[in-house]
Amino acid sequence: MAAEIRKRIALALDNQSDKKKLESLIAATAPWAGVFKIGLEQYIRFGPPILDLVRNAQRKMFLDLKLHDIPNTVSQSVHAASDLGVDYLTVHTQGGTEMLKAAVKARDAHSGEQRPAIIGVTLLTSIGAAMLRKELRVDIGARDYVRHLALQAVEAGCDGIVCSAADIPFVKTVLPEHCIVVTPGIRPAGSDAHDQQRVATPAAAIAAGATILVLGRAVTAADDPGGAAQGIFNEIAGSLRGYI
Repeated sequence: MAAEIRKRIALALDNQSDKKKLESLIAATAPWAGVFKIGLEQYIRFGPPILDLVRNAQRKMFLDLKLHDIPNTVSQSVHAASDLGVDYLTVHTQGGTEMLKAAVKARDAHSGEQRPAIIGVTLLTSIGAAMLRKELRVDIGARDYVRHLALQAVEAGCDGIVCSAADIPFVKTVLPEHCIVVTPGIRPAGSDAHDQQRVATPAAAIAAGATILVLGRAVTAADDPGGAAQGIFNEIAGSLRGYI
């Protein structure tokens, strides 16, 4: 059961400029987290060798670069990421269907044993309804927009999507049963939402249908990251009791 719970927990290794502290953070939380997410910040700061910290911990590598470019550039980037042996790789669904198909095709064409799951990012959890309407000039509601983007990802052959827990009930009808649902903005009850607008507790996200929960500052900024990760592990265990 512990392994089943761990694979649901992805820890975002953001907001840390010291590689040794990152290594200590991974060591402290690896008993409770089965996936570690390397985002744009750390990939730019440390380069591909940062993935070795996750490899050495024998945990899954989630490379969260949110690729968004012309199809050829994304295709070549997916080839490069596949060479690194990562387990999950994100692309922006707002890049369009042809870009998403190019990402999937590049992954499928890779000859290595490890091919990443292609995960389509829908709407960032920092974007609320007002920003979507006023700044991005999207005339439909946030939930309809997320559903549209999720459908694009599914039709292009992506393995999963990223969306907030609040949006999951509205996209379920377009998702195949095997679809990976990655949910960021996870916060224990009563914790600070920071710069994210659409957050959820671990239990609420699991109940909505999330398969991977992305945790960040609620763990990494805690005085005891290992203890914080264990607390969330225990909360998820309670939520899943009777299902696994």
